[in-house]
Amino acid sequence: MRRKLSWCLLTIAALLLPLLSVPPAAQARDDAPILDPIPDDPAPSGLGLVLQEVAQLPKSTPTGTPTDPRLLRWNRINHVGEVPDHSGRLYVPDLNGNLYLLDKKTRTPHVYLDVAATFAPDFFSQAGLGQGFGFVAFHPDFRKNGKFYTTHVEAGEALKTKTPDLTPQPKTGYHGVIDEWTATNPEAGTFSGTHREILRVGFAGRVHNLQQIDFNPNARPGDADYGKLYVSVGDGGNGNVGDNGGDPQNLGVPQGKILRIDPAGNDSANGRYGVPADNPFAGQAGKLGEIYAYGMRDPHRFSWDTGGKHRLFLAHIGEHEIESIHELYPGANIGWSEREGAFTFRKDDRCHLYPLPADDAKYDYEYPLAAYDHDPPADWNCSSDVGHAISGGYVYRGAKLPALRGKYLFTDIVDGRLMYTEESEMKHDATGTNRAQIYEMAAYDTSGKPVTMRELAGDQRVDLRYGSDGKGEPYLLAKANGKIWKVVGTKRVASGAAGPVRVGNAMNAANWTPVTPSKWQFPGDQVILAEAGEQRPGPRRPFEYAVLNKGPALTSTQIDAQVRLDTPVSVSNRDVIVIFGYQDDTHYYYTHLSSDNTIYPHNGIFLVNGADRLRIDQQWNANRSHGAPPAITDEAWHRVRVDRRADTGETAVYVDGSSRPVFTALDKTLGSGRVGFGSFDNIGRLRDLTVRGTPAK
Repeated sequence: MRRKLSWCLLTIAALLLPLLSVPPAAQARDDAPILDPIPDDPAPSGLGLVLQEVAQLPKSTPTGTPTDPRLLRWNRINHVGEVPDHSGRLYVPDLNGNLYLLDKKTRTPHVYLDVAATFAPDFFSQAGLGQGFGFVAFHPDFRKNGKFYTTHVEAGEALKTKTPDLTPQPKTGYHGVIDEWTATNPEAGTFSGTHREILRVGFAGRVHNLQQIDFNPNARPGDADYGKLYVSVGDGGNGNVGDNGGDPQNLGVPQGKILRIDPAGNDSANGRYGVPADNPFAGQAGKLGEIYAYGMRDPHRFSWDTGGKHRLFLAHIGEHEIESIHELYPGANIGWSEREGAFTFRKDDRCHLYPLPADDAKYDYEYPLAAYDHDPPADWNCSSDVGHAISGGYVYRGAKLPALRGKYLFTDIVDGRLMYTEESEMKHDATGTNRAQIYEMAAYDTSGKPVTMRELAGDQRVDLRYGSDGKGEPYLLAKANGKIWKVVGTKRVASGAAGPVRVGNAMNAANWTPVTPSKWQFPGDQVILAEAGEQRPGPRRPFEYAVLNKGPALTSTQIDAQVRLDTPVSVSNRDVIVIFGYQDDTHYYYTHLSSDNTIYPHNGIFLVNGADRLRIDQQWNANRSHGAPPAITDEAWHRVRVDRRADTGETAVYVDGSSRPVFTALDKTLGSGRVGFGSFDNIGRLRDLTVRGTPAK
């Protein structure tokens, strides 16, 4: 993974400027760029992970003088797994050179193998985010045979004295190397034994080298896939963004591929490993028999689902816009660098993506099952590092976290977002448009306090990745502070009992205090705002509302009701609001339920605190100027629930009984208050109101 630059020549930029104002309909042309490839942002899941810190790995530094400040982390740990020997020990590779083992009980780390020292002075880790000791894979029969495999990068004299296998890239500047190690005693706490090189790949650039290597956990002795090593090989960057000479589509070279080899065999060109006969291109002239799947830029992480159909998933880091999840199978081609995600990539315009051609079906690309794109900053100029990169996890099939079962867990490396898709919803689609919805999760410490991974890592750049133990239970680890957390539970956002007070049967006029009584009707079973309000002096806030004065002011609150927007659907910005935490006319919270999500004041959660209303929901995307999908788009009745927890500051808003909220927010400004109903400048009504909560002291 590396900083994803996109360089626009001034002449290209000048040609594209008129397109920035092209109407949406015109942008469907093949020759017009797509300005927002995937408009839908990850949706709130209402689910959070409870994280317990279990280990702090030692500080480490790259060899030589780093050329990129992003290499100066606490350390560069990038995976955690369990040694397959029933010892309960976890293993953690550090790109800076050490392989650590963590004690089963204490999780205290110690160095098992110093990879950097073994290959010094050729070992290289001071440039390129993925360079160094990249990954380790233990043979499934390690307990008996003591074998495991590592990847690392070499430069310097190695470029003169050692020869890459297969076909190196022109102007090779780095070697990615896979070694097999055989421990004399697999139970030992430090490595002692032998090692041999089995494969060396030449790369022109210092990015997108060897990534993950691994064995299929579903394969059993006697299966054709048992003991076969899968190797993810990047496109090498080849010096310039997007310029890899077509290597990912060239079946005669290893770059930009997933390889599948047999470390126990010897029929490869170098005689150090075997080429499985059931590989899709084995024995075909001009094609590497080692290739399992192809068309990749930076195939960062892959994993097999250990349940269901045992599908193989790949998380693929895009060039500048698309982070994607694909299913791999023999011969799959995910399209790079002709495609990025399900869009056309053009080397003459590295600023944008383009629509697929009319004859796209003939290429048979394997498009993403799920994907998200980058949010361009407000001053988007196509030369910025927008700071996003996917890191794949796996489909959770463990026993301890039932809320996660069947979910493909993954993160964004840079900002530390926790996301998932439902495995059952990840389906193939030749057009690339029928993608599974991506959901975002919250995080909590073991006391139940909401946290973010940036807070836990102590840095805006988290460098976050998933790992798991032998039972499939998830861990998270961050380079920013070298810590590992175990996921020990799940929690619903704003969950918990609201309190002992219950207020119902409150539809009579005597129970309400409107801003303008003449605009309201109280027929006994409803509260009706019959006339639109008007803006009043003071901070900008909803124009017209009524406050429920029955019962006490509440801290934690649960509001259940049905609402209806009476303003005709021909009006684009129609809305109603539900108030909570009301203290006075300029101090309260409200959730805005609107049919318009494209302007700041609509469709979200807001705070009025003696000044202009402030948007506090976590769904507003300022770069794209939109929030969550419109909450209500018709004139029918809709069930609404607002959960507010004063102790954590969490709010979650649900519509029509969904298990996932439309909005979530985190704010503790106002500790208590009353509830209410109203609108900015529209009309609507409320019925079947029940309020539960904890009385304010």
